[in-house]
Amino acid sequence: MKITVINGSPKGKDGITNIMVSAFLKGAREAGAETVNILLAGKEIKHCNGCFACWFATPGQCVITDDDMAEVLAQGAGSEILVLASPLKYANISSMLKVFVERLLPFANPYILKDQAGENRHPKKLPEAESSLYRSKLVLIANGGLGQREHFQVISHWIKRLALNNLSEVIGEFFVPQGPLLANPPEELRPVVENYLQILERAGYEIATNKRASEATEKLLEQNLIPDEIYLQQINGFFESLLCNVSHPYVKEWGNTLA
Repeated sequence: MKITVINGSPKGKDGITNIMVSAFLKGAREAGAETVNILLAGKEIKHCNGCFACWFATPGQCVITDDDMAEVLAQGAGSEILVLASPLKYANISSMLKVFVERLLPFANPYILKDQAGENRHPKKLPEAESSLYRSKLVLIANGGLGQREHFQVISHWIKRLALNNLSEVIGEFFVPQGPLLANPPEELRPVVENYLQILERAGYEIATNKRASEATEKLLEQNLIPDEIYLQQINGFFESLLCNVSHPYVKEWGNTLA
């Protein structure tokens, strides 16, 4: 079993996203999986040109050869599970993760047929995609700071559509709405954060073993770390402390709102 993570956090190894990824992969390794954690922040992945040369001129091969995409694909080759990880950016995945996903176009089939549900879709992938990340089962890991799971609705829908388009399936979605608490939590919250990360390790172990996390594990991971009202008090207090010494036209307005 090989699991590859494409980490789309611009903060790379120092990001909250990587805290989640590290816990998940620790559990997967304990189950005997081979794991790869690719940090896009340390790679150069250029935008897809939209030229479709990878379909018609050089089938299965992108014309962009002077970046790190081929290296990333080689590192992830043979993976049964692809984990896409990202901080929540304006209710969506990060731009660098989106750029990576778009560069998987060479592995798609250009023809368009109707599937069993009557929806237009590209049919079975080209032979070159058989051992690529394109074929892998999907897991989505994300964190946000607004404190509510509703803010992940867009990316939850997106990962399901991606799986349909890739003729694959989603086997796990793990979201942390109170992401800032995972980074340097205060003393009183460290046991809560440690417990959450241990449960995320369990999810990694279960997915590496059964390609599914148990219902009990999923339910535990869906719970907020602390009550929403307390989270808002803490996060807004933190922001206010940062803003009080900043000369900005909105600082006074923000301060009045928080009061």
